[in-house]
Amino acid sequence: MTQSLQQQWAQCQTILADNMTSSAYQTWFAPIVPLQFVEGVLVLQVKSQFVAEYIEENYIPLLSSAIYRVFGQGTRLEYRVLIDSASGAATMLPSAGAPAKPVPIINNQPSTIDFDSQLNSLYSFDTFVAGEPNKLARTAGLAIAKQPGYTAFNPLFIYGGSGVGKTHLANAIGLQVKALHPQARVLYVSANTFKLQYQDATKCNRIPDFLNFYQAIDVLIVDDIQYFAGLKGTQDTFFHIFNYLQQSRKQLILTSDRPPVELKDIEERLLTRFKWGLSAEILKPDYQLRKDILLSKMHRDGILLPENVVDFVAQNVRDSVRDLEGILASLLAHSTLTNKEIDLELAEQVVSRIVTIQPKQITVDEVITKVAKHYSLTEKAIVAQNRSREITHARHVAIYLSKQLTNSSLSEIGYKMGRRTHATVLHSLTLIKEQMEFDPVLRQQLHQLESALTH
Repeated sequence: MTQSLQQQWAQCQTILADNMTSSAYQTWFAPIVPLQFVEGVLVLQVKSQFVAEYIEENYIPLLSSAIYRVFGQGTRLEYRVLIDSASGAATMLPSAGAPAKPVPIINNQPSTIDFDSQLNSLYSFDTFVAGEPNKLARTAGLAIAKQPGYTAFNPLFIYGGSGVGKTHLANAIGLQVKALHPQARVLYVSANTFKLQYQDATKCNRIPDFLNFYQAIDVLIVDDIQYFAGLKGTQDTFFHIFNYLQQSRKQLILTSDRPPVELKDIEERLLTRFKWGLSAEILKPDYQLRKDILLSKMHRDGILLPENVVDFVAQNVRDSVRDLEGILASLLAHSTLTNKEIDLELAEQVVSRIVTIQPKQITVDEVITKVAKHYSLTEKAIVAQNRSREITHARHVAIYLSKQLTNSSLSEIGYKMGRRTHATVLHSLTLIKEQMEFDPVLRQQLHQLESALTH
């Protein structure tokens, strides 16, 4: 450490001391030791990671201003946190106040070869059937696998109902990262497992080891993040891990049964960070995707089913990919035990024990087709970004009828109507309901369209 560096840091300390209370300066900045200033990077040694994170949250604008004034505009800041004074092991934390390069952790973590990623090898992209309901999340996942931590999708927040494929996709991304980047440390962990690990570390006074382990991860996948609700200690610890990994350009992938805005009992600072990257919803599988999933599973397992059985199952088992796989397994079991061919009659018996068989349901696509024909428009015009009065009115009608006659959620309806938002769909519904109160012609049109769709 040169005298020049000491003098420059002393100038920074003077600026800091002049702009805060004496007690704050003595607590946070007086103990800092400048280590080096090389190639535009200033390295400061701090007592703990907590000190670095507290400075980042509360004083980084002031600290950056002082550093720029003394060391020059664009200077990058990094903290060195001593973990073990005996061995000299330390963690380098890049500041979020200026662009920084990720620095590897210096510790005794096991090698990548010995590291168990906890990934399910069956949940790969090869076995993940692509379709419109999962297109956005899948596309983002493939991009992440090529450059984990260096895309705009960090974190990637995947949400959707039970059984739509969130866990499968998250695992697939992890497996693809390992295939493309063999040295990357990838970890899949459920939120419940993370919670138990944290509780165990707290009881055994091993929180530093717990933090060191997670801060060494290159791609962290946390499944069912909604189970962090109400767990303050777990949330606080995950917040610091999240910050470190994100600032170090490491990749985070989170899954949940609902979007960040609907999560309850999660600290606002965490929710804010969940929204930093991309929130991608996986919708319930539509008919075509359900059929493709069945055909893919049949192909992998060497199963042959009559086309009418495949159509029947895809039409009636709507909510979950897991249900589709369960039905297929049940059909095979019944066929083997009873020594009967799998036909439509057997399919009806098996499916009726698991789901309620309903008449063929009206789809949003069918509604769009009928509405377009009624108003002498093309289906493409209905879903396009055209704002002409005639087309906009037809689109409102299609949205209203889709809500009344199909089982689709508002998100699904919006997606089919040209990827329109939940708020746009609600606005359309409100407009039609208000117009119906004083417009008998509109009521008659809606009645005619509904009759045409249901008969």
